[in-house]
Amino acid sequence: MKFRTTRSRRARWAAIAATAALTLSACGSAGEDSSDNDDVDVSSDAASSFEDGTRMKELAEAGTVKIGVKFDQPGVGFKAAGAKTPTGFDPEMGKVIAGKLGISPDKIEWVETISDNREPFLQKGTVDFVLASYSITDERRKVVGQAGPYYVTGQSLLVAADDDSIKGPEDLKGKKVCSVTGSTSIKTVEEKFGAQPAGFDTYSECVEQLKNGSVDAVTTDGAILLGYAAEAPDQIKVVGEPFSEERYGIGYSKDSPELCEFLNDTLTESFDGGAWQKAFDATLGKSGNEAPETPALDPCS
Repeated sequence: MKFRTTRSRRARWAAIAATAALTLSACGSAGEDSSDNDDVDVSSDAASSFEDGTRMKELAEAGTVKIGVKFDQPGVGFKAAGAKTPTGFDPEMGKVIAGKLGISPDKIEWVETISDNREPFLQKGTVDFVLASYSITDERRKVVGQAGPYYVTGQSLLVAADDDSIKGPEDLKGKKVCSVTGSTSIKTVEEKFGAQPAGFDTYSECVEQLKNGSVDAVTTDGAILLGYAAEAPDQIKVVGEPFSEERYGIGYSKDSPELCEFLNDTLTESFDGGAWQKAFDATLGKSGNEAPETPALDPCS
């Protein structure tokens, strides 16, 4: 791992569309304990750039930060058995945030965070930030802060690489489609598009069912599907446009509202300066799919 030292700076907004049509190499995948994005900017003397009493100053002076990510979503947030650190788009963006605080990746404490404990972890101080495919909602913003979005995705479809019969949800009538049992995704394809639902406990099980031909497609958030496609681009692919919208945000405690502007400034700089694109290329971009446009950020209230 190498680090470059840069001064903190404020970058202007530039919503750019970029392409990441990178193929999966034999020496790396979305789920391995490695990352192609190892050139991380770490701000020099970051603490001096923050006002006294702010959470940013406290973290910068402490020299460490706790970031909650998923450990079971290849390409998004994944920690392989025996690995020291998680990989994926969310951890890469976590490194960008830590870098603006003057904290290098080896000083980040990665905390496994599942869907049910994201708000409690932020409220109790178990973690400082959550980047865990954490969709922004009005209900969540009543109890925690959510900056961003840093990524916009939506319900999508994963099919066999040689399947040209399914190009979008309109092709699902009568098809056997897998997702996690009880999920809104599986209800949507059944009720709106006439698919035959096949429910399993995990997305990994659904992907195995797709690979062995037991189901015709897998459906959930596009970012999650891109991660699986990045692991096996010769076998499976993501098709069509998303048919819902999920806006991934960065969670933080409402006790430190000043973090919102800091996070939005950091995201803006990552969009404009290329760090966001680099994070995508090293993770979800390995699926062979193009990066979406960088999203417009919600204003801080």
